Amino acid sequence: MQTESTEQLIKRAEIMCQRRGVRLTPTRREVFAILTKQDGAVGAYDLLEMLKAEVPNAKPPTIYRALEFLQAQGFVHKVSSSNSYVLCSHFEKQHPVQMLICSLCGNVQEIHSSGIHQEFINQAEQKGFQVQHQTVEALGVCKQCQHA
Repeated sequence: MQTESTEQLIKRAEIMCQRRGVRLTPTRREVFAILTKQDGAVGAYDLLEMLKAEVPNAKPPTIYRALEFLQAQGFVHKVSSSNSYVLCSHFEKQHPVQMLICSLCGNVQEIHSSGIHQEFINQAEQKGFQVQHQTVEALGVCKQCQHA
């Protein structure tokens, strides 16, 4: 998913944590590192199994606490349709999330369309609704799977 190395991404995340006054603990760092190496979204229990290579005594609460922190900091997004997680491609600023999810290979691409976001907000306001968080998930078939 990423063009940057895992170490570059971790360094960026550490800088953001320092600026925000929060800690990227060793476990949180390891979960973040695992996510940097994934091509698509990954479920919590799959992440837990990968984490156990570095943290043998890790349990479900360990992974969920780490994911909760990473989500709160904007480092990862939850893919609700598959109950999985994917690394954010540009986590330095909070932003609305729009994801293209391949139903064949599971690849997730994050896109940003200010037009989609603004139209969504406009329609919500017309209904008297105040949006606090927006995630749009589009299921389909990616370019690679179309040509396979």
